[in-house]
Amino acid sequence: MTTISVQPGMTMAAGTKISTWSSGLCDCCEDMSTCCFGFWCPCCLMCTTSQEFGECLCLPLLDMCFGPIIPPAAYSLRSAMRERYRIQGTMCDDCCVVTCCGICSWCQMARELKLRRQPQVFVNPPVNVTYTAPVSASYQPVVNPSYQSPPMNPAYQPQSGGMYPAV
Repeated sequence: MTTISVQPGMTMAAGTKISTWSSGLCDCCEDMSTCCFGFWCPCCLMCTTSQEFGECLCLPLLDMCFGPIIPPAAYSLRSAMRERYRIQGTMCDDCCVVTCCGICSWCQMARELKLRRQPQVFVNPPVNVTYTAPVSASYQPVVNPSYQSPPMNPAYQPQSGGMYPAV
């Protein structure tokens, strides 16, 4: 039997930037609505966060079956979020955070998702515009050669001197 002494690390392409969580674990004042949501209805926050991340809505409810031990759904979701967004940390960190600070961990993950889902605004984005001149087409009016304008009414004679007759 072979004993593994070193766990494989996260593999990244060259030039991939490692970031940190956008807010701290106890930064509830940054987003009071998420904090209150987590305090008053933690199950709703957990399920909503799980669904927004792309997981099953009911996945966090499994954590309630495990009592005071490591909550597997929170642990796996936090680790997956860290991997997806290239957030610095370890699996041991994730385990400690979700076990000791469960609701704060869910609030932090919800804040992270909220921030990452906002449309990014780029100031002075690089512009690669190429202009393609329209294809010139010469316009030829269509004339019906068999059409003849109606003859002028011989009773009509334009008056000189303007629109009104001279008095």
